[in-house]
Amino acid sequence: MRSALVLALVLAGCGGAEPRPALHSDGAPLVATLATPTGAGADRLRAGDLAAARSLFEAALAQDPDRLSALNDLAVSYVLDGHGDAAHRLLDEVVASGTPAEQQAALVNLGELYSAEGYVSAARATLETARSIDPQRPEPLYALALLADAGGDLASARTLLQDALRRDEGGAARAGLAYVYPEERVHLEALVAEAAGDRAARDRWRELAAGRFAALATAAERHLAGE
Repeated sequence: MRSALVLALVLAGCGGAEPRPALHSDGAPLVATLATPTGAGADRLRAGDLAAARSLFEAALAQDPDRLSALNDLAVSYVLDGHGDAAHRLLDEVVASGTPAEQQAALVNLGELYSAEGYVSAARATLETARSIDPQRPEPLYALALLADAGGDLASARTLLQDALRRDEGGAARAGLAYVYPEERVHLEALVAEAAGDRAARDRWRELAAGRFAALATAAERHLAGE
């Protein structure tokens, strides 16, 4: 039964590949996360070879349909390719049937979709649910820090970021994140650099201020103004 359901979802994703939507002017994209951040599929995805990554994730699902970490990571490949509706369907299945770790990753990615579409309240609620599954994992905290910063709550953003960094000693979780838009990486790098007192933070904020997302540009301008 699970095998047939997963196959139907994957086929629905392939058949429902809509064109990349226009950027939402009020959206604030955050970060995406892979349930299996190492391995050939993750490597191909980060290299931008989405077709090869997708083939590897689909092969893993065919071999073990109960391994919904591969379904989460397949969904991330759809997000990166601009197929948000297909990704949402796959992530919903992971939340419904995955292990706690798989559910947490899927919820972080759903928060990314909601925030990028401008649904800030839905994004926050989804990310808080992800955080509650395993409060020791830093990925939801990174996403919540970015969301708070985009919304102008600098104090919460800094607190959440410090909490994430404490739980991510060595930066392995941060290195395992995926970025749908370049602005996401710039935003996180700027926050981390600022927290470390690195003067390079201002260069990253200037880069973000010139980006495509009004909410992120406004956030960058707040930091540049010294708020």
